[in-house]
Amino acid sequence: MKRLLLASVFALALAPSPALADTLFENVDGISITPEGKVKRFAAMVVDDEGRITELLDFGDGPEGKIDYLEDMKGAHVVPGFVDSHAHVMALGLGTMTLDLSQTRSLDEALALIADYAAKYPERPWLLGHGWNQEQWGLGRFPTAAELDAVVGDRPVWLSRVDGHAGWANSAALAAAEITAQTRDPAGGRILRVGNGRQPAGVLIDAAMAPVDQAVPPPLPEDREQALFAAQKIFFENGITAVADMGTSLADWMSYRRAGDAGWLQMRIMAYAGDLDEMLLIGGTGPTLWLYDDKLRMGGIKVWLDGALGSRGARLKAGYADDPANLGIDVTSGTQLRNIMSRAALDEFQVAIHAIGDAANDEALAAIDELAAEYPGERRWRIEHAQIVDPADIARFGEHGVIASMQPVHMASDRLMAEARLGPDRLAGAYAWRSLADAGALLAFGSDAPVEPVDVMAGLATAISRQDAAGEPAGGWMPQQRVTREQALAAYTAAGAFAGYAEGRFGSLQVGERADFVVLENDPLLTSPEELRNTRVLQTWVAGRRVFPAQ
Repeated sequence: MKRLLLASVFALALAPSPALADTLFENVDGISITPEGKVKRFAAMVVDDEGRITELLDFGDGPEGKIDYLEDMKGAHVVPGFVDSHAHVMALGLGTMTLDLSQTRSLDEALALIADYAAKYPERPWLLGHGWNQEQWGLGRFPTAAELDAVVGDRPVWLSRVDGHAGWANSAALAAAEITAQTRDPAGGRILRVGNGRQPAGVLIDAAMAPVDQAVPPPLPEDREQALFAAQKIFFENGITAVADMGTSLADWMSYRRAGDAGWLQMRIMAYAGDLDEMLLIGGTGPTLWLYDDKLRMGGIKVWLDGALGSRGARLKAGYADDPANLGIDVTSGTQLRNIMSRAALDEFQVAIHAIGDAANDEALAAIDELAAEYPGERRWRIEHAQIVDPADIARFGEHGVIASMQPVHMASDRLMAEARLGPDRLAGAYAWRSLADAGALLAFGSDAPVEPVDVMAGLATAISRQDAAGEPAGGWMPQQRVTREQALAAYTAAGAFAGYAEGRFGSLQVGERADFVVLENDPLLTSPEELRNTRVLQTWVAGRRVFPAQ
């Protein structure tokens, strides 16, 4: 039944649509933007039969050539298709097929959901889920295997934390992974223990998660196809037409290729491999060509340098305020980082470094400085997240034009936790968007989905207000780090495309680019943060074809 349903969904997606020719999209309140945030308004555009823009027209101007089709946009607010510069496409899609704990507000609520889920799916050999957050529960500690055993003890349960940097296992899952009191903490990971003993408590951090991940039965190819289709739908509903997929596996890549070969890959995926071996298997001697009319490219590698604040794995220069003996985790050592960067740069692959803590960002910047001297030229080094940066290191982002790939909603979600983890005296470089931009870094914004919801409007509102959905805190958290509306919009569009070597293909709504655009309920450059947060995406178009709502 599932295969028949999936086949019917794909068939609907592939239903014939009118052949494209020169189409005039008129009566538009349009915005074209550069990576630096320079805005040009336009009133109409002409799109050719390959979905590329051939003319941008001011009010009252007519097209130069013959027009085959006319689309009256009725005064719609049109902006470039949004680019999510850091997301996990397959994890987002697979997450729709597992238990979501992201909305739970207490441990008891989470346990009740887990028990209900187990009862609903008695035939599943493993119960998988995601999204738990002990900070959101006000628990003051991590949950335990014993607590999971009390509601599900007959089969393995494996639940990833909201940030993806920790997992919660019951005893059956620990046994399946052969994790015992004798198991040592792996390099780049930590096994939480019961009290002062050696018995695993149930939560595994960063590299310690690998044995359980490997014990879980992998998704079937048809599961991956269903997941990709679900993820693509979510992105389009939110106006996102292109995504930087961080940590693409070979299995993910082949799923994208099958979708492209079958003709239903409609979103644009800028893929960054999860390790060197898979990057080289996919790319060979360098980044792949753009495939499927600029829909897919393997361009580089994502390197995890440290963990996350929520699981106290982010690498800090001084101990955590709420755990002074803990400096975080080196998921990748400085030597390993430089070796990976050197191998990638040798064949012109781009490097994207996950760095959250101030020590990790310091290490990443030092490595970039060294490798930039060894491999001169425009490399577009990326640092992913850059959440906590020592103020003394901010200027270093501008020295090599480092791309700061950041997620505004992380600030709204994490600010109270960041205060607890760091203390008030170490927050000057926290989520420092304006300071990084002023230093010469290029801001590229994203969601980190499924860690955060796919919601560009919430991201834009947060970026210009430094407030959460409830309008807290009054006046904004560290309001000096707000960016302008133009900077925020550029970071979600043209700068995101530039960060993935896609400028000139999409991201700006310029002549020669693909006509990827979004129709919004309000003008994002003339709207209050509260109104912006509630602004609806009315339509999403890719290469001149409407993909949301489906035609």
